Amino acid sequence: MKRIAEEAFRMPVSTILPLPASGSNRRYYRLTFEDSTTILAAENNEVRENRAFIEFSKHFGQHGLPVPEILYEHPDGNLYFQSDLGNTTLYDFISANRDQEQQILQYYQAAADALLQFQFCPPPDYRLCFPRDSFDRTSMMWDLNYFKYYFLKLANIPFDEQKLEHDYIAFCDALNGVPSGFFMYRDFQSRNIMVNGSELAFVDYQGGRRGALQYDLASLLYDAKANLSDDFRSKIFNYYCEKLQAQHPELVDGFKEYFYHFVLLRIMQAFGAYGYRGYYEKKSHFLQSVPLAAANLQKLLHIIPFGHDFPELWQVWNHIAERFDNAGMEIQSDILQVDISSFSYKKGYPSGDPEHGGGFVFDCRALPNPGREERFKMVTGKDSTVIEWLSEKEEVSYYLDACADLVCLSVDNYLERKFNRLTVAFGCTGGQHRSVYCAEQLAKDLQNRYGHDIQINLSHREQI
Repeated sequence: MKRIAEEAFRMPVSTILPLPASGSNRRYYRLTFEDSTTILAAENNEVRENRAFIEFSKHFGQHGLPVPEILYEHPDGNLYFQSDLGNTTLYDFISANRDQEQQILQYYQAAADALLQFQFCPPPDYRLCFPRDSFDRTSMMWDLNYFKYYFLKLANIPFDEQKLEHDYIAFCDALNGVPSGFFMYRDFQSRNIMVNGSELAFVDYQGGRRGALQYDLASLLYDAKANLSDDFRSKIFNYYCEKLQAQHPELVDGFKEYFYHFVLLRIMQAFGAYGYRGYYEKKSHFLQSVPLAAANLQKLLHIIPFGHDFPELWQVWNHIAERFDNAGMEIQSDILQVDISSFSYKKGYPSGDPEHGGGFVFDCRALPNPGREERFKMVTGKDSTVIEWLSEKEEVSYYLDACADLVCLSVDNYLERKFNRLTVAFGCTGGQHRSVYCAEQLAKDLQNRYGHDIQINLSHREQI
């Protein structure tokens, strides 16, 4: 990757830092050049998905939408470089600034404006869509079965399979006639909206396809982890409808009539994703969203008259709402403390918590040692020169990835079992360079992966 970037942009690369993994198999890296400019690299073996993102980005960029610029495409189709839109998502901003209600409202209004632009701009080439070019009956059934097999069955929610299948057919029949000739972003939610000052930008639309208007607004307003209030949702819903009325008044009544159908469809798809990642892949932090989604479902059951039309689904939704009704407060109050430290083997192993006694000690002494170079004698693994030097070593990257995989197995398990303490220590010869660097990088990785579900306590024993 480093060589490809340097050849493509004719400038030395100073650092390559992996970005936190998400729910997909794509891996992102931030590359910093010698002049301090940055770009993002994306690696993904699914060439069709890459092609969809690249061509959609070019198309929407040409029509004035704030999306990443594609800077370079590798001929093998597995790697591309794009402009760097920063680190702050709309979800990050909300999480850190719940008291800034007016600013959050303005961001969501701006997001609704942009959504209408995506939906009504000249369409991209739908032949590029991955995995399907339209959100039709087949796509809906995929989502409904995703919900059944990866959430209902794995969470042991009771249902009658034949009656549920009957309701699935009825649900798809109800939506079959909804106008669906618009661009559907598919995952239009707060973690795919980037914030930079007063401006927003948009990413992760590679799953976009032709579809109905309602789905994307439902995704934005019923994003479980964003945890928006009903009053706030009403404001943004009305704002969107007013804008739609001004531009396409003939669509407004139908939009409102079927909006909650798509809200429920999106919530069921989200439950399927949480179940797949959480129950099936054993990444239990994805299950942290289940009580929040169940709370949304609980509220909806009081305002939508779907019990007669979809009786088995209605029973299933009620089971979910009741099962997870009180779980949210338990999860929010049990924060896993992850203590990450560095130390010198010359001064002995770090002391552990006698009441806990668990965790990891990783030996960094097999890694390349910057301490052997005179220029690094007076700096540590927190300084940019050492960070750049170590980040360029492939064996360091492999080592950190392996450590992170092991630690995340425990974090996922501890979150699920509601344990509240995990310790991780990195040791090297002097406790100055390699161990400090590794501790810092793991702390960033875990914070980005788990956010507010864990609390990280970072310390460097020999630097005190």
